[in-house]
Amino acid sequence: MCFSATASFIAGVSLSALGVATLKKVERKEDTFLAMIPLLFGVQQIIEGILWLSFRFEAPLLNMSMTYVFTLFSHVLWPIFVPFAIGLVETVPWRKKVILAFQFIGIVVGLYLFYLIVRFPVTSEVVEHIVYASPHFYKVPVMMLYLAATCVGCFFSSHRMINIFGVLALLLFMVAYWFYTVAFFSVWCFFAAILSAVIYLHFVIGNRQTQISKPAVVIG
Repeated sequence: MCFSATASFIAGVSLSALGVATLKKVERKEDTFLAMIPLLFGVQQIIEGILWLSFRFEAPLLNMSMTYVFTLFSHVLWPIFVPFAIGLVETVPWRKKVILAFQFIGIVVGLYLFYLIVRFPVTSEVVEHIVYASPHFYKVPVMMLYLAATCVGCFFSSHRMINIFGVLALLLFMVAYWFYTVAFFSVWCFFAAILSAVIYLHFVIGNRQTQISKPAVVIG
């Protein structure tokens, strides 16, 4: 949440609570990683809240630490984690293979961005919003591969809510980039609440369908 420390902490706590609620809906161990997404969004927002405080209290070491932790979440974790999580819940063989290809893309772009984080300095500053300064992240081929892993792979899922997750993630990315180009990674994470709600609904709807499909038990 790129607007203030208060907003970040409120979003972080709310998303963490939604994450716990989502995890309680899990009925298969294969679904656990997908259900972790709202909780991870919550942790990420809390990290950015701490980063806001580092500016307010002029704490350079804290600022550097939280900048790198946030960047590891936004640039490395998500392109690897999202296709991995949706691949685990997929049951249709051909769809699983396609998603596996996107997972490979996610691993490649995630490791490449990790190399950039280690190799080149990453800094953050407040320009109305928090801006993460590292020009190597914003090359078009890298961003296309990043979006393929985090968004397009979801299009091939057999689960409707995961399809919606991918479409919304891509649309919200474009909105964030259009209005807040230099701060779009931070602003994009502002939309984590919407994406987390989609994941929660995936489990709510899935559990209801499971209950409906269960045969009635006749006694007597």
